[in-house]
This record gives sequence, structure tokens and C-alpha cells, in this order.
Amino acid sequence: MPKDHGIGASQKRREDVRFLTGAGQYTDDINVYGQTYCVFVRSDVAHGKIVSIDASAAEAMPGVLRIFTGKDFEGVGGLPCGWLITDKNGDPMKEPGHPVLAIGKVRHVGDPYAAVVAETLQEARDAAEAIVADIEELDPAVDMKAALASGAPLVHDDLTDNLCYDWQFGTDTETVDAAFAAAAHVTTLELVNNRLVANPMEPRVALGDYARANDESTLYTTSQNPHVIRLLMGAFVLGIPEHKLKVVAPDVGGGFGTKIFHYAEEAFVTFAARKLNRPVKWTSTRSEAFMSDAHGRDHVTKIELALDADNNFTAIRTDTLANMGAYLSTFSSSIPTWLHGTLMAGNYRTPAVQVNVKAVFTNTVPVDAYRGAGRPEATFQLERLVDKAARELGVDPVALRRQNFITSFPYATPVAVEYDTGNYVATMDKLEEMIDRKGFEARRAESKARGKLRGLGVNCYIEACGIAPSNLVGQLGARAGLYDAATVRVNATGSISVMVGAHSHGQGHETAFPQVVAEMLGIDESMIDIVHGDTSKIPFGMGTYGSRSLAVCGSAMVRATEKIINKAKKIAGHMLEASDADIELKDGQFTVAGTDKSVAWGDVTLAAYVPHNYPLEDIEPGLEETAFYDPSNFTYPSGAYACEVEVDPETGRVEILDFAAADDFGNVVNPMIVEGQVHGGIAQGVGQAMLESCIYDENGQLLSASYMDYAMPRAEDLPFFKVDHSCVTPCTHNPLGVKGCGEAGAIGSPPAVVNAVLDALNVGGIKVDHIDMPLSPHRVWAAMQG
Repeated sequence: MPKDHGIGASQKRREDVRFLTGAGQYTDDINVYGQTYCVFVRSDVAHGKIVSIDASAAEAMPGVLRIFTGKDFEGVGGLPCGWLITDKNGDPMKEPGHPVLAIGKVRHVGDPYAAVVAETLQEARDAAEAIVADIEELDPAVDMKAALASGAPLVHDDLTDNLCYDWQFGTDTETVDAAFAAAAHVTTLELVNNRLVANPMEPRVALGDYARANDESTLYTTSQNPHVIRLLMGAFVLGIPEHKLKVVAPDVGGGFGTKIFHYAEEAFVTFAARKLNRPVKWTSTRSEAFMSDAHGRDHVTKIELALDADNNFTAIRTDTLANMGAYLSTFSSSIPTWLHGTLMAGNYRTPAVQVNVKAVFTNTVPVDAYRGAGRPEATFQLERLVDKAARELGVDPVALRRQNFITSFPYATPVAVEYDTGNYVATMDKLEEMIDRKGFEARRAESKARGKLRGLGVNCYIEACGIAPSNLVGQLGARAGLYDAATVRVNATGSISVMVGAHSHGQGHETAFPQVVAEMLGIDESMIDIVHGDTSKIPFGMGTYGSRSLAVCGSAMVRATEKIINKAKKIAGHMLEASDADIELKDGQFTVAGTDKSVAWGDVTLAAYVPHNYPLEDIEPGLEETAFYDPSNFTYPSGAYACEVEVDPETGRVEILDFAAADDFGNVVNPMIVEGQVHGGIAQGVGQAMLESCIYDENGQLLSASYMDYAMPRAEDLPFFKVDHSCVTPCTHNPLGVKGCGEAGAIGSPPAVVNAVLDALNVGGIKVDHIDMPLSPHRVWAAMQG
């Protein structure tokens, strides 16, 4: 029988009540007395020299308080990058400045070079229109290969070229070359992982406030990690001591990675509020979001697979160009390296793996993490390659995968990670059952009778979540710890506030986290409240990204709750005149083992704060504990995905008929929330595979700058998903045995879709090796025409 409370129960998300009834409080809902409004003036050219900025007419307009340009930020720190990459020669990456407002040059369409602060939003908009900038347009570097060529326009004049770093990782070149030379078969594939715009439902917002009486600044912002923003902006950009800076991230309407990073707009409103002694608010328009939010993906890759005469994988080699855009965003440098290269072994026991990545500056919007962040890129190229190899060899693509699966754990890969648990055979077994693979050929024949081509695409994935441990990633260049923290505060009457470093913006923390604490204490979830998002209230935590919340912050919460239980047992022991070693806690009752003597949870918590009848002697009053948790390893969720499609050979239109996902997430706290996370990830992955693409022309103009040109997935584009997470191999190194689930759908779905379309075409008699995403009707039709 399904559980109705605690770990494993599919409880409805309690936070949805306020969201669905309009009671949520997002950053744009926050307004402060004396508030002013900010509008940024952004470059309409991709690359240009700022000759002059004439703001005289704008300054004289009604309501204008001040106009800022890059000159106002001379001496102010630029936006920092949070991860230093060392290239294959041992040299640090090139790290050009990223000013809050452009100084001297603009480097992408949307680069802000001036900002107006006025009494009303309309007055700020009117004044922004009146600013006249003389910008001498320069040739842009847009295409990555062209940007690396000799004589290419320099994105940053203080660099000698546009190469950020040339990184190599994994097996040594001599060994890899020997494996390819000895191979019985080599499969090669060149592909593009298309650039994407995250498009969370809520655009970014920043509101800066300043209290001159105590010299304290407050930033309200749409952030996934408020403590990280406070650290980066306070210490490295504006020089505000952390105890004089508060960052608040209230309800956030989706992030998908793009709200991890520290943005110029956050630093600007905080800076301007201090200068004007007035609150300053900025709310992004959707058009601004397209040209100022960090984009995702944008890799061009050549990948090769060597196999022996028995079709065993012997080596993998990749060469990737990764677009950084015009500036290094907060974690951009780590995405194509440590979050991508370390996953290139996939689910397979390949003895030699080498990853080569060149990161390139271009005159485009900066690129950083987007749901999956490096893991989707690795999975897509590897799983497309395995499918192509199976077709070249004339073998079943599922059988080829099964033959090369890792089956013994722990398993150390050639790319420096060690998988602690997994069962890839079990997830593939479950997947084949879910999709009725045995009945597929009959379905294919039925489609053929109607003049359609039906295809089935299958692939596997493995993900690394909860980046850790801090000392190791620090050696790899991370400029921050990757632990998390939780404080459990028990009130006198037994209710609990849990302050967590993670941030919830759709993950369901306010529901799932209480389920864990309630299970441990044997009390009802309604007695537990989750507090997050305000740096003045929560312990220093690293926020939410990379499917880390439950595995890392949840583990800190468990450790803090264990401390609570240990102290509560001591108090109960005093009350029951027994040793705390003999006290057992079950269903909210403390009992002396082997007796019927007990005391209730609420009586113990009251005694902790009002110890009149039970002197606690050497136990200090109160019941509040904090724990920090730094994982000893990543967690490694994995799975197998399948997509069934039908292609119209007359038009190239693809219809997704069925989609199935068999995932191993370790132990699951709330199955309903997990299922929802997978659904959302698949929808975004299908969006990338079928519809979405961020396009620049040769002049660096963003052609897909609105929903008129950037196709988002709609309900009609998606089938009902079959989702399963019954194949459980618990994580061995965190107390909950959990792995991550938030990004899996976006990782496993794109190759499943593309593999399905290519299966339909090739079995239908149309030889096509590869089609780059998105698989629009035109692209599919053009590939069919050769």
C-alpha cells in the first residue's frame, strides 16, 4: 500500500496552494517606499567602439534622477568567473574583464552601456530613448571556427586571440591513438549541440535598497543561490562587507540554470541604490531576457568510437568547440570541461577516453549552465555515436549497448570519476517492457501502410549530481565550496523551522524536505516549515543547481536532525530517569527500551526551553542545531529512454507518438514530485530536439529574439510520458541514499528523439547519418532529399 506520509509518500506540493491562488511573492511583487525604476540602454550592434554617449537631453527629462555609464564604474570590480580552468599546457584560462556597464567597447547585442534611473518606469523608458550613443561598428566574431582563425576580430583587445582555453582530459594521446590504430571498426560523427535560451516563466528582476543609517544594502533578486550572489557581488564587485549586505530570493518562477549566475543588473541596482539613497528596481522584459540571460549549450563536436572485432568499445575521442560568448559567466568555464568531459565514458566500460575542448570567445550573449549543464552535451554526442556505430555494423543498437554496459561497481572511469552504484541492465530491461519493443515492428508496418515512416530511438545516460567534494573541486579550479548547510530550530511547542541553504524554485522543497524530517522524528509534516532564500535567516549554503538539493542540502538537514534527536534523547532521559543510550524515538514518542515508560515529543521540546520540572544539569537549554555537509563523491543517477516517432515523408514533419523513461534515482522521497521533474525535463529535451534554436546571423544579430522566432514546445508537441523509477540502487555515500532527478529528463531525451527519427528514415530506405537539432520539418525533409 502506498505511504501517505514521510519518505516515499506522493504528497501534494504544499507550496502550490499559494502559487495557484495568486498568493506567491515574486521579486517583482516586492515594492519598497521611495522606489525608483531603472532601464538599461543596450547595444544594438554585436561589436563596436563606444566613441561617445550623449545623455544631456535625457538628463533634463522629467523624473530622471541620474544616468549612469561605464565611467561611473571605473574602479569597481567586474563580474567574476567562479571556476578557473587550467589548459592542457598548464596555463590558466584567459579571463578578460566583464564590466557592469560596457567601457570602451560593446561586445554583443544586448550589452548594456548606460542605465537610466527615474521616478517612474515610463519616465526611465522615455529618457533611455533620448540617449544618443556614437558607436563605431566593428567586424564581429560570431562563428567559433572563424573566431579562432588568424586575423579574426578580437572580442577583447587585451587578448591576442579569441581562445579562452585549450583543455585536454582523460587517457593519454599515445594510448588513445594506439587503440584507434588497432580498431577493427571506427565510427566518426560530427554534430552540433544547438544554442538554447532558458526562458523561465518569470523573467529576471532585481531590486536594490540601501539603509544609510546602518550602511546596509539589500538586494531582492530572482536567484537560485542567494549566498553565492552575496559573496560574489559583495566581495568581488562592489566591495560591500558581507555583514552589510543581505540578498533575498523570494518565490522564483523557474530557473533552469540561468538564474544561478551573478548578473550585471544585480550589481547595478545595488550600486545605484547606494549612490542615490533610494531603492532602484529593474524588471526584465522578455525581449531583454533573450539578449541578456545567459544562453545554454552551443557546442560543435567531432567524436570517434573505436571497436574491436567483437564490437567491444576500446576508445572514445572527442574534439569540441564550446562557445563562451562575449564574457565568462559565473560557471561557464566549467560546463564544457569538468561537467561534460568527466561524463564521456557514459554507461560503458571503455578503457580509453580522451576529451579535447577549445573554449571560444565570440560576440554573442555569454553561455553558461542550462538544465543538465554539460551532461546533456556529453550524452547526446555519445549516444548518437553508439547508434551510428550499430547501424554501420548492422547490429541491434540495444544489444550493442548491453554488450558494453558497466556491470560491476564501484567502477572507476578513464575520466576521473568513480560510479558507486548502478544497474544499467535493469533500467534497459524496464524500458523495453515499457515500450513493448517486441510489438514495435507491427506498429512500424501499420504506419507504413498509411504512408508514414515509424522509428524507435533508444539511448542510455548517466549523470553526475551534487558536485563534490569541495577540496577536490577546489583543486580543479572551483572558487567556491560545494557543500551545503541546514539549521533545524525546534520551537518550545514542538513545531520546527528548518533553514536551508538550498533554494526552491519549482523543486518542491517545502513539501519534500519536511517529509524527511517528519520521518526521522515521527511527527506530522504540518509541524515543519522550510525557510530559504534570505541570507539573513539561513546558514551559508550554495543554493540549488546540478540536481544537488536533496543529496547535499538534504543530507545536511539529516545530520542536523540527528543532532536534534541526540540532544532530545538526553532530555528525555532526564525526564524518564534513564540513560539516553536506552531511549528510543518512534512515532513522536521517546520510550525507555523494554519498558512502557515514555514521554511525548512536545513534552521534551517544552522541557528544552522551560526546564523547571526537569533540571537539565549539564545540558544547555534550547533545541537548535546546524550541520554542514560536504559530499565525498558525486551521485550518479542513470537510466534508459525511448522515443517512438512517425515521420511524414512528404513534408518531413515528425510526430512523437510515445516516450518512456526508466530512471534509477536511488531512494525517492516523493514519487509524485520526482515524476513531475522528469516530465518537465523531457519537455525541455524534446524542445531542444524538435523546436528550439538560438540563431545569430553573420553580423551578430540575434534572429531568434522573441517567441515569434524562437519555438517553444507546446502541449500538442508532446505525448503522454511513461515514467518509471522502480530500478533503485541507493547512493552509498549520503545518509538518504538519494541521487538527483531534476535534470535527467533533459539529458536523456534529445538523443532518444534524434535516434528515433533516424531509425525511421534509415529503415524506411532513406540513408541519413545525422541531422542536427532541432529536427524541424524543413531539416528532416532536406536530409531526406540528400
